[in-house]
Amino acid sequence: MTLFKNKYRVESTRLQGYDYTQPGAYFITIVTYNRACLFGKIINGEMILNEYGEIVKNEWEKTGIIRPNIIIDKYIIMPNHLHGILIINDNICRDTLQRVSTIEKFGKPTKNSIPTIVRSFKSTTTKQINIIRKSPNTLLWQKNYYEHIIRDTDDLSRIRKYIKENPSNWQNDEKMM
Repeated sequence: MTLFKNKYRVESTRLQGYDYTQPGAYFITIVTYNRACLFGKIINGEMILNEYGEIVKNEWEKTGIIRPNIIIDKYIIMPNHLHGILIINDNICRDTLQRVSTIEKFGKPTKNSIPTIVRSFKSTTTKQINIIRKSPNTLLWQKNYYEHIIRDTDDLSRIRKYIKENPSNWQNDEKMM
């Protein structure tokens, strides 16, 4: 933790200076605020989404529709978090003639970067769910998120397996929370 404007702030897990718009696969985990179980239940090792979970699912899948260079790979919505793999297929959205910086900077979103995609996803799901809950300005997600740059096919296979098996491991996770 570092001190920023007289407040403690958790350091980002993102690599300093890394271009999060470049082609590759990224494992993302986004957790609800206070780990509240809001998106459904695990029944017999299977995740059953509720109305809020369906919103999260629809918006996650929409990410790949509204951004033609993003592929939504394996993902799972759990009662209090989402694990997903986002693949940036190529940089068709980056115009090399513009010479726009692709390095994310605080307060300056970068089009089609992983941080901007996650920020937009969290914002739209929060707005939609808060309308249903009739609770404007209520936090839905924790401030940050976990990301891992997937380095090779073995890493990708291991993470896909982890995502697939996540519901069957819920009882172990639940005790940790």
